[in-house]
Amino acid sequence: RTLTNPQKKTYIKAVKCILAKPSLNSGEPFNTTATGVISRYDDLVYTHIQQTMSIHYVGHFLAWHRLFTATYERMLRDECGYKGAQPYWDWTLDTPASQWTQSPVFDPVTGFGGNGPYVAGDPSSPFAVPGRTGGGCVQDGPFAGINDLVHLGPGESYSYNPQCLKRDFSPYFAGRYLGMNQTLLTLSQSDFGWFNRFVEGGPSFEASGVHGGGHYGVGGMLGQMGDLYVSPADPIFHLHHANLDRLWWSWQKLDLNARLTDISGPLEIMDYSNTFDGNATLATPLTVGVSGQDVTVGDVMDITRCGTAGALCYDYDNLYTL
Repeated sequence: RTLTNPQKKTYIKAVKCILAKPSLNSGEPFNTTATGVISRYDDLVYTHIQQTMSIHYVGHFLAWHRLFTATYERMLRDECGYKGAQPYWDWTLDTPASQWTQSPVFDPVTGFGGNGPYVAGDPSSPFAVPGRTGGGCVQDGPFAGINDLVHLGPGESYSYNPQCLKRDFSPYFAGRYLGMNQTLLTLSQSDFGWFNRFVEGGPSFEASGVHGGGHYGVGGMLGQMGDLYVSPADPIFHLHHANLDRLWWSWQKLDLNARLTDISGPLEIMDYSNTFDGNATLATPLTVGVSGQDVTVGDVMDITRCGTAGALCYDYDNLYTL
């Protein structure tokens, strides 16, 4: 909303550039059966697939995705000459459900294109997202008509599998979980453990959070954004996670001194009782594979540290407030 049309065009041009650049993954310890890892963009999708079961419903979920999104921005800038910042998508402005499909993010000329045509699915499936409306290949925008835009997935498959970009909008799901009411409820949590759990929600569609609201609001049941493993295959992923990071930074800034070190939550997926392992700490390691240096949670807690003092160096133009 705040970018000019030329700025939007420049960003999408950089996204297309990183989609076309050859992968850096080769040799050991690279999985040589991962024949779908062709581009620099695939490098990121691949590392997300590899780590899916260790970076969701864990204490370092937000820290890992903060690093992942910042790595993507650095790739756009360093490898494709992009001069701007990574945009975030304030989805609160695109609710209630009746406004969802009119979001400028989905604009066919200056945005990322819209929904795919409706494809019937099994309504009794546990993966049937309520309110889904699409499921086919996107029909307009910069990624329409490309039958091999996505090379990996569905699920945890690394094998080359050329696919179009699919979306399966659920305005209902987006309206339920991405409104300002849900966002402020998340922001109001008094400690990181509860904040993180409100962001992610639970695995049930009846207990989601803002994280799931963006993924299933766009990807539904059949779109890549709704696939826990391969969701970064849709470039909208990075706008969504930039806003989740903005929400976390908004929460941190409400009590910055205390919240720069406030981290908790399980190391193992959904192990909130610590039955199998302990909690994440500032020393918990983070990796994005070949696309960046390995760091720790502590290295990404302050996005403004810059230089040798921290792994990140950026800020947001405005934040959520209570």
